[in-house]
Amino acid sequence: MAMSSLPARLTPLAASLGLQPLYGDIHNHCGLSYGHGRIEDALARAALQLDFVSITGHAAWPDMPIDEPSVAHIVDFHVKGFAKLARNWTGHFETLKSFEEEGRFAVFPGYEIHSCAHGDYTIVYADLDPAEIQFADSPAELRDALASAKGDRALAFPHHIGYRQGARGINWDTFDRDLSPFVEMFSMHGCAENSENDRSYLHSMGPVDGRSTMASGLARGHVFGIVGNTDHHSGFPGSYGHGRTGLYAAGRDRDAIWSAMRGRSTNALTGDNIHLLTAVGDTVQGGVVAPTGNAAMRIEAVAGGFIDTIDVVRNGRLWKRISPEVQPAVIDPGRSAAVETILYVELGWGARGRSHRWEGEVSIEGADILAVEPRFRGAEIVSPLEGEDSGHALPRIALEDGVVRFAVTADANPNNVTSATQGFALRIRTGSDATVRAMLSGKSVEIPVGRLFEGAVSGNLGPIDTPAYRFHTLPLPRQWQWRGTVDLGEFSSGECVYARLRQLGGQTAWTSPIFCRGN
Repeated sequence: MAMSSLPARLTPLAASLGLQPLYGDIHNHCGLSYGHGRIEDALARAALQLDFVSITGHAAWPDMPIDEPSVAHIVDFHVKGFAKLARNWTGHFETLKSFEEEGRFAVFPGYEIHSCAHGDYTIVYADLDPAEIQFADSPAELRDALASAKGDRALAFPHHIGYRQGARGINWDTFDRDLSPFVEMFSMHGCAENSENDRSYLHSMGPVDGRSTMASGLARGHVFGIVGNTDHHSGFPGSYGHGRTGLYAAGRDRDAIWSAMRGRSTNALTGDNIHLLTAVGDTVQGGVVAPTGNAAMRIEAVAGGFIDTIDVVRNGRLWKRISPEVQPAVIDPGRSAAVETILYVELGWGARGRSHRWEGEVSIEGADILAVEPRFRGAEIVSPLEGEDSGHALPRIALEDGVVRFAVTADANPNNVTSATQGFALRIRTGSDATVRAMLSGKSVEIPVGRLFEGAVSGNLGPIDTPAYRFHTLPLPRQWQWRGTVDLGEFSSGECVYARLRQLGGQTAWTSPIFCRGN
């Protein structure tokens, strides 16, 4: 098994609260409806780098603009996709069950309903027993239909919320917290934390509208958690950089994960499996606390690389900015000359329009490899009109006897601002005299670990414009870990507070807010 949970020594706050961080993707697509790729391949990719997943089918669009000739091509592929899901729905439960690994990998059924008036909603069922799709024209009707059919074993959440109301963005007037414990704030569509950020909505559906953001919903007094998902359309759940859901659960089993979803103890992530836990008293993100005259937020952060900043956002405004370079607070400094660090190996580049199948292995002489985190991604496709599935072979990665062996196909970057690279991160314990040894598609690479503490090392498989590799700079513990307490003072009814962690490489994590309510 490649993935490994963080040990309790790196998550003492979470451990003291009986929680552990888990990572998944509960909104993504494949050939189950409209989209590319077999559902079996999607589930296999998900199992490689996630703890839980829901594969989403496109089910309905009650107010689809069928009388508008200019969007007839869009109507056409939606109608065909809905019909395909209807044919596949009952049979796909057996496929889901065949990939379930109790206590290791949880699989949840799911589908989505589009709406111009109310925004698009993803529906997730808690169990793998075959159950019918519940259709509805509004969130209120959907809440009643799901409650009647599934009780509390179903939920729904608005996704790509940032589009303007009326254009499939969220309608905060009809948002229902009993139906939706959280909203999808980040996906491959972009970021909808607030009006201005560096992850703009770039799809043809349009830009973010300020009244459709997370910030707007909080300002209106709504209580909700947040998640990130890929909304990937080529059978690659958890596709790196396109969005992931983090959550804090009491266990790895289905019911523990479901309880964490229901309880809003969730995070939105862009890519790296960042551990970012906040608590006011013993109430973690997504929870509600009573008013108090002397509140404090505890923060525990284990990043996937160099931490740039940890921001505390209170009532929509920056309350505190923490830089570990200025205020170091290591969780586990270690007790020997060896340093615990993260080695990120990135593969790709090369001539435009080409791809390369990377196969190889990495070991570190004089060091211990403690865990591997795959950072594999799929193609940048949302609409089926944008292109076809790449057809690349499934990636592989495993850690055996101190050697990481892998195989993955990387497309060349399509332009100078969109990354298509593949990679993986190794959490290691090493001294500066250790040596990284790698075989990358037949090329032997040897790098002193001391060199990687100085800066990244890159190379090509051949001359200029051939595929390239990069071994990223190694961070010291004080640069990828932080824990501490931020005083809030008086915390009054109606307030909310959340944390945002940004790494130097741009990967980001947001916690669900902690709310203060008098009732």
